Amino acid sequence: MWYRQVIGKDRCPIVDTWWQTETGSILLTTLPGATAAKPGSTGLPFFGVVPDIVDKSGKSVGPSAGGGFLVLKRPWPSMLRTVWGDDERYQKQYWSDVPGAYFTGDGGRRDQDGYYWVVGRIDDVLNVAGHRIGTAEIESALVAHAAVAEAAAVGKADDLKGQALVVFVTLKPGFAADAAMKAKLSVQIETEIGKFARPDLIRFADALPKTRSGKIMRRLLKDVAAGTDAKGDTSTLEDFSVLAKLRADEE
Repeated sequence: MWYRQVIGKDRCPIVDTWWQTETGSILLTTLPGATAAKPGSTGLPFFGVVPDIVDKSGKSVGPSAGGGFLVLKRPWPSMLRTVWGDDERYQKQYWSDVPGAYFTGDGGRRDQDGYYWVVGRIDDVLNVAGHRIGTAEIESALVAHAAVAEAAAVGKADDLKGQALVVFVTLKPGFAADAAMKAKLSVQIETEIGKFARPDLIRFADALPKTRSGKIMRRLLKDVAAGTDAKGDTSTLEDFSVLAKLRADEE
């Protein structure tokens, strides 16, 4: 809304969309002048696109606050047909999780008006005491605070809740990383999302681990939150000292 009002001077429409490299084109969108936008929603199905929100068995969950898995139930003009040189991987990756449908790997929900709300990758959707929370929602709530420069949210195994919410926050210059700030940020999340989304742990960091292209490496933060060694390839990590500093701050 700020971008529309300040940058667009209330003349330029903001169009939020959803698609993937694999889909070849935009599949969910609003059309300026034809359909109204809802801030935060990826809009309605584009022409010829038949998406759905389903549970693990492939059953449609309908309009639901809990949401489910975003799938595509019919072919579309620009769909991928295989993975180069590996038909088996293509079938396993996209067609084996949900019977009879293309599984996008994203979680989402559909509201009463048929608008889709994509909350992020299934791997980035946390189940905290029965509540499905997208890490992007938490991060957006945090960076909306005047003191926050960057934020990343990850899950940590918890015997009681299933997953505990851990957030890593980098503050802007001039703000103190203290208990009072942690309390303010907890209230920020509670106000923006709800009490159920309050983090179990807030950790301040001078910087967050990123790839050379600037993408936050959340899987490394998951390892830090769990207190385990980094798993997988770290060759794309831009600055290894950032990860080392996070490890040192644990001790």
